[in-house]
Amino acid sequence: MKIAIGCDPNAAAYKQSLIPYIESLGYQTVDFGSDDPIYANTAIRLAEAVAAGECDKGILLCGTGIGVSIAANKVPGAYAACVGNIYQAQRAALSNNANIITLGALVTGIELAKCLVKEYLGLTFDPGSRSAQKIARIAEYERLGQ
Repeated sequence: MKIAIGCDPNAAAYKQSLIPYIESLGYQTVDFGSDDPIYANTAIRLAEAVAAGECDKGILLCGTGIGVSIAANKVPGAYAACVGNIYQAQRAALSNNANIITLGALVTGIELAKCLVKEYLGLTFDPGSRSAQKIARIAEYERLGQ
């Protein structure tokens, strides 16, 4: 599985700690950089790659994880969830079919971040689940605008 990862300068060291960890889990990483202080630029580029299927899932990082989440969610087909605990990481994949998670380098310790990433990447949305109808409604609104 190919995992896109990108961040703003606030999270550059955090990202550099996560990349080898993700690769140790058996995933390939595609680094979308960390130099652009306008986090929306990195978030949008990464979200476009995930939405287009160039990468299977994405991980975006900034100070809180909130800004990159908002920016990524503007890209049609990108579904980013800001996660801060194991349950949220699980539900992002299992209930919400998020194809991107976002983390805050200034609010989530690196060891917890590794746990969240491992949990999220190891789970897959079940299209037969009770959440499927809810997720379908989100995609319908995105497609039709209503």
